[in-house]
Amino acid sequence: MLPRSLYFLLLLTLGATQLPACAQSTDTPLVVVIPAAKLPWLQNMVDSSAVLRQHQVGISLADAATGETLFGYNDSRYFTPASTMKLFSFYAGLKMLPDSLPSLRYFSRGDTLFFQGTGDPTFLHGDVPSRRAYAFLANRPEKMLAYCDIASVPIYGPSWSWDDYTYYFQPERTAFPIYGNTVRFYAAAPLRAPQRPGGASVKRAVLLPQRVRVLPRSFAPLTEQAPVNFLSPDIDPDTHVRRDPQTNRFYTLPSTKKWIDEVPFRTSRTLLLRMLGDTLRRPIVGVLWRPKPGDEIRTLRGLRVDSLYRRMLRVSDNFLAEQLLLMCSTTLGHDSLSTSRAIRVMQRKFLNTLPDKPVWVDGSGLSRLNLTTPRTFTALLLKLHQEVEEPRLLSVLAAGGGQGTLRKRYHDANGTWFWGKTGTLTNNVNIAGYVRTKTGRLVAVSFFNNGFPGDDKPVRNEMERLLREVRDRL
Repeated sequence: MLPRSLYFLLLLTLGATQLPACAQSTDTPLVVVIPAAKLPWLQNMVDSSAVLRQHQVGISLADAATGETLFGYNDSRYFTPASTMKLFSFYAGLKMLPDSLPSLRYFSRGDTLFFQGTGDPTFLHGDVPSRRAYAFLANRPEKMLAYCDIASVPIYGPSWSWDDYTYYFQPERTAFPIYGNTVRFYAAAPLRAPQRPGGASVKRAVLLPQRVRVLPRSFAPLTEQAPVNFLSPDIDPDTHVRRDPQTNRFYTLPSTKKWIDEVPFRTSRTLLLRMLGDTLRRPIVGVLWRPKPGDEIRTLRGLRVDSLYRRMLRVSDNFLAEQLLLMCSTTLGHDSLSTSRAIRVMQRKFLNTLPDKPVWVDGSGLSRLNLTTPRTFTALLLKLHQEVEEPRLLSVLAAGGGQGTLRKRYHDANGTWFWGKTGTLTNNVNIAGYVRTKTGRLVAVSFFNNGFPGDDKPVRNEMERLLREVRDRL
């Protein structure tokens, strides 16, 4: 007689879906994990793809309505998810935040209003601006506004690239952001001034220095043209502004065309108080948060959450995603703003049924420490589809041929057929979302590509080719 463990293994190998009554355990239930069903044509396409052959590929497909697993390829292996992790942050917001963002916490005592940040990124933000907190502070009857610090996370997340400090996609994380913690530069095309060299009759055009508009204007005196010896062969040719690593000195690089650039500024408590005072045109002081028993602490509500979700997911805004987790942490306690605390609670209470526990360390996916499996990501997509009305869910995602990171892909003459979130780091290109097939079926898809060398365009094209087949055949 076969040992019991070998008997069960034999049954699973033969694809049994039921155990004979004589083999049933009366004390410990047997959990049978059925392998992902195979779509032979899709398996052949993946196996025969020259583009996908030399790097790590993971794919997971499931029916969004029924949860039925349709296809799996390396779907239990861990991958670096990049910005697809914003879908986890989105889910955290859905579970932890009400319909509007917490803008700030405050209490009033005598002629002073005491307030502190909650991580809300929308205060005078250039793309998702909310006037609620601004109008609230500007119009308060108290004579004095007192800003109070709150313990918060480091300005950069774990394993972020230090040399990305000057790029728009990596602003510093703070408890009370202002202007999105970035400076925006708008340069007009340089004018050409005629010049007569040495009395010659032939005129020669000379480029005049570009006129650059700086917002907020308080950074204009700190902005100057880069000196000749500032240039480096390692600077990206598409870069127009560089910032000193340790200070808020900005240097514009020469260009023959007009351009727009956005650069994070170096945050500090002193700078925040000065900028708040300048923009509110009221004196601001910095004090400790010390409410007394009789002080009524309130939370000011701001922008509707979907406005932030839509911007965060469609254009893959790292800053909004990071600040979203800080706002989520305010619902767990008022002593600090903690990304890791929000993540721990999400994994313990709301994500404990995922097939494989994700390694989740930040809100944006900038960190290469994040790890997840394709089948876990598809399980998250199924949760989202089950818990959020489909029109609302698809409306906040990037849409093929519509807006954001998918505007040039995943559409045809009949319109959009994919909604989702991209994830890109050097050597990594991923996508997670929903394919609407020609039969009207909605398929949840996670498609990860890690560790490929060179240009990512062939990988993006191959993903679209395979998913188009999914759209046509299912």
